[in-house]
Amino acid sequence: MKNGEMKLSKIAEQEMRKYSRSTAFKNEMDVVAGGRHNPFIRDGVADVDAYVEFVSSFNEFIGHRPKPFVSMSGSDMRL
Repeated sequence: MKNGEMKLSKIAEQEMRKYSRSTAFKNEMDVVAGGRHNPFIRDGVADVDAYVEFVSSFNEFIGHRPKPFVSMSGSDMRL
């Protein structure tokens, strides 16, 4: 293995290509996707408090010093 690449035999590569187009593979990927959990979504809505709590705890864990609060001012704030 070089640079994270995996060498496959031609037969193995053909089998993987065939399987990747199969219905069974798509069904298995749907099962995997269905098991995903986003800890910042509560009742279908983003939970900002949970996110801020996580980021604050993580920053404390890695020893990141918080920046001082600076209030934002302005009347025309467009993205």
